[in-house]
Amino acid sequence: MASSIPDEVMMDAALIKELVEVAKDAALLQGVLMRTKESPNSSELVTYAPFTLFPSPVPKSVFLQALAVQTHFNTLVDKISQDMDFLQEALASTIEVDDFTARLFKIHQQILQEGRSQSIVLGLNRSDYMLDQREDQNSSLKQIEINTISASFGGLSSQTPHVHRHILKVAGRLEESQRILDNNPAAGLARGLAKAWELYGSERAVVMFLVEVDQRNIFDQRYIESELWKRNIPTVRKRFDDVYKTGSLDPDKRLFVDGKEVAVVYFRNGYMPQNYTNEQCWDVRLMMERSQAVKCPDISTHLAGTKKIQQVLARPGVLERFFPDQPQVVQQIKETFTGLYTLDMGPEGDKTVAMALAEPNRFVLKPQREGGGNNIYGSEIVQVLKEVRGSPERTAYILMDKINPTPIQNYLLRRDAPLAISNCLSELGVFGAYIRQGAHMVMNECVGHLLRTKSSEHADGGVAAGVAVLDNPLLV
Repeated sequence: MASSIPDEVMMDAALIKELVEVAKDAALLQGVLMRTKESPNSSELVTYAPFTLFPSPVPKSVFLQALAVQTHFNTLVDKISQDMDFLQEALASTIEVDDFTARLFKIHQQILQEGRSQSIVLGLNRSDYMLDQREDQNSSLKQIEINTISASFGGLSSQTPHVHRHILKVAGRLEESQRILDNNPAAGLARGLAKAWELYGSERAVVMFLVEVDQRNIFDQRYIESELWKRNIPTVRKRFDDVYKTGSLDPDKRLFVDGKEVAVVYFRNGYMPQNYTNEQCWDVRLMMERSQAVKCPDISTHLAGTKKIQQVLARPGVLERFFPDQPQVVQQIKETFTGLYTLDMGPEGDKTVAMALAEPNRFVLKPQREGGGNNIYGSEIVQVLKEVRGSPERTAYILMDKINPTPIQNYLLRRDAPLAISNCLSELGVFGAYIRQGAHMVMNECVGHLLRTKSSEHADGGVAAGVAVLDNPLLV
């Protein structure tokens, strides 16, 4: 697949130049916005979020497969978060060597000892895939990871379909413009937050967005806030520092921040070690976890999204533990797994190390980190594994088969970047939303999709990490 757009359009320099101007204005008109690097905490100056000039082709069958399996992934994450023995066993080797996971796990254990204050669980996640090019030339859907905390771009991806439709119309491609799918993850994610707020049962209480210190990607979150305000649900935005200064629990463990009762804590921060700049941040995380507020995610759901859990799930018989009488669900989930290998100490981990050193280009080495830009490729795998192969430090990583999608040609539009045609790789994300109250599943939905595209010379990184750009699937 060279592109979704014929060569006579792709190679027409005058037309491309005109379309780029049209595209940037369309993105600004539709609110596909980011703050600038120079002033991440001011909306005085904003720019368009980076995006592709044209939508990218995605085979319809694999797109529908990704949507269909999402509710099963929601259920799986939720079941893992309730299986304390499984979490303990699966993460035992990781928490010995990875301080961040260990600290999260310590909070998880403290909550278990005290007993949970809240029986409502809200999960808003995003499962990410690439299309692996098989030898028979067909693509197969392979999961890269599932994000159980701070899954972004549900807001902006609700606006990008309008942009690509308009570009295609101006390019004289009316038929393709009509094939761009409607997509509104912002509304679906907000529906989950609204339901959790409603179940919490206090009209005065707020939904608190826990946000980063620098907020370039604020508009992505504002779309979700806007959906909540439409329902007359009040939202506030607070950083760790704000919660530390003005947050407290009352005797019933209700969480108050700046004098307002918090019904739902929606984490758009707290997923990386560098988000916890001091001990106070950890104190705040513990206080929120102990509280009656609904956490999105709660600490055990956060842990369920770690890379180590992903690797353990791919082992024979593990999925069956969570879906004992549902072989077809197990099959649907398994079909999306690529090869995942342990680096635990012992013969199996030694075998993984040897395999990776022999053919490093076949694999990706993944640490227990979120946020893009953390994975290790090629000769760097050799470098890292040679350093850690004899020590338990290697258990902080997992090894995964490298997925090999077919490159597609497109133009990537970024502020101040030269315009050039690029060979690109795309990553499909699917958003899920679920709520459980006690043992009862109140909501379990697939609420939309996200396509991100990057130049094939970039191995890793998401839109917020500054490498990938927003895109739309054009189903073929």
